[in-house]
Amino acid sequence: MAKFVYSLNQSLDGFVDHMAFRPDPVLFRHFIDDVRGQAGILYGRRMYEIMRYWDEEQSEWDAPEREYAAAWQSKPKWVVSRTLKSVGPNASLIEGELEAAISELKAQHEGVIEVAGPELAHGLTELNLVDEYRLYLHPVVLGHGKPFFAGPRPPLRLVASDRIGEQVIRLTYVPD
Repeated sequence: MAKFVYSLNQSLDGFVDHMAFRPDPVLFRHFIDDVRGQAGILYGRRMYEIMRYWDEEQSEWDAPEREYAAAWQSKPKWVVSRTLKSVGPNASLIEGELEAAISELKAQHEGVIEVAGPELAHGLTELNLVDEYRLYLHPVVLGHGKPFFAGPRPPLRLVASDRIGEQVIRLTYVPD
């Protein structure tokens, strides 16, 4: 049975913004290894559209970026959307009843399926389908933006804290 893990970078004041902070080389290496170890990735529409950047090689990419792209492209992706009519390579569109579709994914796969997107994670949290939360805290205060938690925070229990690189702390929580 798969484990659903909601994982995103966030500012100290709780906002996610992929343009506000870039990972240092150590954190980027961590993300490459993390993606390689995943069984797949579950996206909300907006986050999937951002991540589609990795579908086509860019001439300005360096070796680690090419390595990340290859790892990302190799993973199955599922996209929850009411508006998209199609998705890119190695991706499937999830339409209809969310709880049943996600429960089926969980039963059909082994390993970690990353959940990406605050609104999707909120919906899955309300259905008690998120098994773990990983917050990558960056030393940045944004003061605005999309919060990591799109709704009320569930009761959580800290199970790990790890420093990754010079600037980032990863906090790992499970539902209490």
